Amino acid sequence: MKPDVLMTRPSTPAALAALERPFRVHRLWEAADPAAFLKEVGPSIRGIASDGGAGASAELMGALPRLEIVAISAVGLDAVDLGHAKARGIVVANTPDVLTEDVADMALALLLAAAREVVPGDAHARSGAWGREGNRPLTRRVNGKRAGILGLGRIGRAVARRLEAMNVQVAYHNRRPIESPYIYYGRASDLARDVDFLIVTAAGGEGSRGLVDREVIEALGPDGILVNVARGSVVDEEALTDALRDGKLAAAGLDVFAHEPHVPEALRSLPNVVLQPHMGSATVETRAAMADLVVRNLEAHFAGKLLPTPVPL
Repeated sequence: MKPDVLMTRPSTPAALAALERPFRVHRLWEAADPAAFLKEVGPSIRGIASDGGAGASAELMGALPRLEIVAISAVGLDAVDLGHAKARGIVVANTPDVLTEDVADMALALLLAAAREVVPGDAHARSGAWGREGNRPLTRRVNGKRAGILGLGRIGRAVARRLEAMNVQVAYHNRRPIESPYIYYGRASDLARDVDFLIVTAAGGEGSRGLVDREVIEALGPDGILVNVARGSVVDEEALTDALRDGKLAAAGLDVFAHEPHVPEALRSLPNVVLQPHMGSATVETRAAMADLVVRNLEAHFAGKLLPTPVPL
């Protein structure tokens, strides 16, 4: 008999089909009354397949008395109650590595778009304003500048490689220094003060919440550019909005937000911010690889084998 797995949110048809081959999938997002649905199917559920946004709360796991494994299609685990999982002996797996390059590409795209004002330039040409009003003001160079990376993990290192190819000098801040060719800063604000661009790739969760606060943003300064492809919780969204509006920060490129999918009107109305709806890993190739890894983690668990990408608890 196929193990019963709860899927929290819709995915691509191919990903759903891949999950349904080895498992009996229960679709939580289709339930008119989720609480009643969980009461009905909860006793049979042995696994959860979720994404980084939905995660797996203590409340959800608590409704599943036979739950053995949570497989997350993401790297970030801030929406998973790891303490609850550990206390109950529930295995957790995520999907590192397979999304690294696409998220790093997005970070570079946002940096270039913000520095070179790609979106306003597109509007200027598209609307006919170029012919009516002439050229737009000059923009900022990226090549040869200095960039700071907050969180030099897999994605941070991939971003750094791309920046090095553009002759950008790289430095970083982590909780502690690691073996790396880049200069280490013990304080995020000191790093921000010494660079032109600050790129956030830190893991989410309580340990990094509000790491990019008003002090860090003001240290980056009126010519600085902030890029966030990590989690919205890492950046003080109100402080960022104030700085962009008041000329204390030149521009920003944001793929993540504090209360997704809500993007504050104050941010949406600013001309010096490039916005993306959390699309860092959203390519056909990467989402297929993530879905495949979720299935492989679940299959390995129910076969009594080592998981490809377990999360240490």
